[in-house]
Amino acid sequence: MSKSKKVVFITGCSSGIGYHCAKRLKEEYEYRVITSAKKEEDVEKLISEGFESVVMDVSKSDSIKKGFDEVLKLSEGKLYALFNNAGFGQPGAVEDLSGVALQEQFETNFFGAVELGNLALRVFREQNEGKLIQNSSILGFVSFKYRGAYNASKFALEAISDALRVELKESNIYVSLIEPGPIKSSFRKNAYDRFKRYIDIENSYHKNAYQKSIKRFESSEDDPFTLTSEAVYKEFKKILKAKKPKDRYRVTFPTKLFWVLKRVLPTFILDEIVDRI
Repeated sequence: MSKSKKVVFITGCSSGIGYHCAKRLKEEYEYRVITSAKKEEDVEKLISEGFESVVMDVSKSDSIKKGFDEVLKLSEGKLYALFNNAGFGQPGAVEDLSGVALQEQFETNFFGAVELGNLALRVFREQNEGKLIQNSSILGFVSFKYRGAYNASKFALEAISDALRVELKESNIYVSLIEPGPIKSSFRKNAYDRFKRYIDIENSYHKNAYQKSIKRFESSEDDPFTLTSEAVYKEFKKILKAKKPKDRYRVTFPTKLFWVLKRVLPTFILDEIVDRI
């Protein structure tokens, strides 16, 4: 593999969006892609498929620092872009969420992403070049019931990305958010695992609603307007190629629709729409 290619580091590559983006980028041979995954066995699988890969649990500061040091060793200190993709969704009504559940949600989706991004920024500053790409969500700007923890983590990621973008205004470093709607992946399965771990269904005021949610979690049917990870990859690639990438890249029809509705509808009408979904 050519050492002269621009290096792109992608987190959360065991499956889903991260794996697909890494695979597609590697196949096109234009960039040098380095991947990460939380589990050793997933990293070994990625390496067996020809990827350069490191172990990184983005919920743990020590793992972030160690993994990023390994990335820089592989890349000889160079980094063109970081795709902060690793994350998960913790379902449940806000009143049923424990402090531990909220903490774990934020450690991965927000604190870890910020810490890793700051490490990358040191490299970008030295190079006077770099692209920080954050994988957000439609739930990063519109709140759905029973998704409060995930909403909060993604709203926070969007807010800090906006602040960072302004702080970097005079540099050649760019911050972009990708905002996917429903994407075919293991996201639902992982969310269901978290749901079972932290939500006391039997003693909840929302028990009946949760029973309906369980049917949906266990269903193999996709949500309406669900796209594959390729839709995210197309926007990801646009950011890498752009001289001056945009601040936001919205993926799927629901994301584009709600971006408009959020701005034109009174809150009580938007709440009614969201409640019916």
